[in-house]
Amino acid sequence: MEDNRLLAIYLNDHLAGSTAGRALAQRSLSNNRGTPYGDELAAFLVELEQDTLVLHEVMDRAGAARDQLKQLAALATERVGRLKLNGHLLTYSPLSRVIEIEGLVLGVRGKLGMWEVLAGLGLPELAGIPFDDLIERASSQIERLEAHRPGAAKRAFLG
Repeated sequence: MEDNRLLAIYLNDHLAGSTAGRALAQRSLSNNRGTPYGDELAAFLVELEQDTLVLHEVMDRAGAARDQLKQLAALATERVGRLKLNGHLLTYSPLSRVIEIEGLVLGVRGKLGMWEVLAGLGLPELAGIPFDDLIERASSQIERLEAHRPGAAKRAFLG
């Protein structure tokens, strides 16, 4: 059925985004350990892993096979994204933190939208998935990440 095929594509797109987001969060954590932002990233990564497990369950219940090519493309895209000019050729730039926060927030906004869409579909095979909790957690993740952006921006742009 066309609907199932399109749902599988949609879920795989979000799984690819999750893969890239986890790689970005892991890289950001490695550059921010021992800081309040690093502590937030460590907790965020645990939640991302939990969210990914739920997404796997949704995919399994919906009969959506995982597209390994999309996963590889997502990782490659995240790696290429590291090559941006950030004002520092060989070291971590204060601008990198701002861009990473914004990228993670955008990703979580996409995940929030996915949970909302899936909740609204009312598919019987997804009964029991705690979409309200997932929506609340994604909203909390956005707020917690956004709380670090003003300070990161001030350090980057005001020194």
